[in-house]
Amino acid sequence: MKEEIAVNPSPGKKDQPDGQAAPIVEHSEEPKEQFDKSEESNGIYDSEGRPTENIAAIFENPLAGIPREQLFEDVGNFCRKFGLEEHLDIFQKGVLISQSPATALDLPDLNDDEKDAIRREKTHKWSQPWQLYFMASMCSLAAAVQGMDETANNGAQAIYREQLDIMDKPSIYGLVVGAPYLACAILGCWLTEPMNRYFARRGTIFISCFIAAITSVWEGLADTWYNLFLARFFLGLGIGAKSSTVPVYAAECSPAPIRGALVMMWQMWTAFGIMLGNIMGVAFMGLSKDLSWRLMLGSTVVLPLIVCAQVYFCPESPRWLIQHDKIDKAFTSFRIFRPTDLQAARDLYYAYVQVELERKVNKGKNFFTMFWELFSVPRNARATLASWIVMFMQQFCGVNVIAYYSTTIFTDSGYSIQQALLASMGTGILNWVFALPAFFTIDTWGRRNLLLFTFPFLAIFLFWSGFSFWIEPDNKTSKARVAMVTTGMYLFEVFYSPGEGPVPFTYSAEAFPLHVREVGMSWATATTWCFNFILSFTWQHLLDAFKPQGAFGWYAAWCIAGWFMVLLFVPETKELTLEELDHVFSVPTWKHATYQIKNTIWHIRVWVFRQKLEPMPPLYQGTEQLGEGGGSSGQKKSSNGTPPYDTSY
Repeated sequence: MKEEIAVNPSPGKKDQPDGQAAPIVEHSEEPKEQFDKSEESNGIYDSEGRPTENIAAIFENPLAGIPREQLFEDVGNFCRKFGLEEHLDIFQKGVLISQSPATALDLPDLNDDEKDAIRREKTHKWSQPWQLYFMASMCSLAAAVQGMDETANNGAQAIYREQLDIMDKPSIYGLVVGAPYLACAILGCWLTEPMNRYFARRGTIFISCFIAAITSVWEGLADTWYNLFLARFFLGLGIGAKSSTVPVYAAECSPAPIRGALVMMWQMWTAFGIMLGNIMGVAFMGLSKDLSWRLMLGSTVVLPLIVCAQVYFCPESPRWLIQHDKIDKAFTSFRIFRPTDLQAARDLYYAYVQVELERKVNKGKNFFTMFWELFSVPRNARATLASWIVMFMQQFCGVNVIAYYSTTIFTDSGYSIQQALLASMGTGILNWVFALPAFFTIDTWGRRNLLLFTFPFLAIFLFWSGFSFWIEPDNKTSKARVAMVTTGMYLFEVFYSPGEGPVPFTYSAEAFPLHVREVGMSWATATTWCFNFILSFTWQHLLDAFKPQGAFGWYAAWCIAGWFMVLLFVPETKELTLEELDHVFSVPTWKHATYQIKNTIWHIRVWVFRQKLEPMPPLYQGTEQLGEGGGSSGQKKSSNGTPPYDTSY
């Protein structure tokens, strides 16, 4: 019989063992399920005729309701095909757990030790093999490399722009500062997919960090501005691929209960690297000018070399190995990263059938076809818009004005160069310290609420910092001016770090359907690095044209605009399964925006004017508990075209 991927129509379960669902391999000659092509799909269908508008729902758990004999037959075929017959028993137990995670502890097939291992996934979720934390430490160092590369230049550029004679050349000055991010936007991010395909996750991380190490030395030895520009441009080739690969590698290796926390480590330890870069500015500030900036830039060679030495002691991503038909090696990786062989077998089978489904869905497609689907398929287009907004605002909230130029801003406000470097170190420390609360709030408050709460404060403190430059720096007020500027910039970091710091990468990684996620993440990271370059390139021009008051005010205005964009166009994604996300992003943009405007007015009337009003009707029909941990209560789009969102308001 022909082996094919078949989709079980049963709805998925929320508590899947590895956080991702997949179909099983069925052997059937029955006619395939016919899909209603009248549904909105923009005329794009997968290889079995399913409209791609609703394809994400297909990735929900298809094991519920499948007969036990069929499950065992599928697993037996899998084990025989890949030489895992000696582990057949644990694979059979694993698929039973996957079929119904909520009742896994009631399975008579499991012994007491196996039930205890499953129970500990919830009661002792941080009790994991040491190799998993070794992998997490390597990823954390790779993130710190990223942050240190960004801010070691902060103190250095305040010195080298004079040494390299670009003080009065704002375009060249901005080009040198922004060179890595230009390279990320036009090349680095788009090299992620081919580099991962040929060199795997570990190889991509190794190559990226090796490039970072070489260019760090190059930066320190540069004797002209164009030599420094080339060094920093090549640095960007490593930054772009690393920024996409490290979070993916961490996600693919981590168990579901702590996956979000380990993936969020990327932003937290990037903030730690930002702090280290600022500290290097202080550490070398007492040396001669020609030597100090070279050591500031060259100091970034240490962390990437440590990562290069460490990365190949970590197992390769099991998912990448499955994608390249190295199932036995993938099982070995899972056995290293999981407490028991039972959990390793369970997660391996789930990952395998998921990869097989993705192959079916993407059959005959290339990169450009999938990229076009980001905009042509309505469900994907809404995720593309939302991720673009959060990534764009990560830059145009103005944070990297502080990260890249705080030293010169502080000197302009009245500090000496030494005092400015110390003050810049303070911004880096605050950036890291206040990233820590996001570890606890991003999955409780939610991504959207964190942004809506913090954007008004970002605007306030940017206005504060900019308007403080109207205080004339005479003998009586010079201290007041620098104090006001410093306070405004410090408070900005306090509210940035738990909001626009961690949310964009986390949001973008989960908003896209699995079958276009890698392409979607390339788009998202290219967005943030593109606007990062624009910000770094144009800052000096803004200062010259509008003075600090207007330059800070420009980004404060964007924070206000960002609040409205998040309100109208960015749905919540926390704790949602793939099927629930499909419901969320199936709501037309105009309907989501209309609802949020009415919901905002309702909250103002209730909480400001203390009016007693009836609750707003839920936006998602039948999915009142989305994001509340209540399971997948949503309703799929029916055959008669009933939308999965409420139309009563």
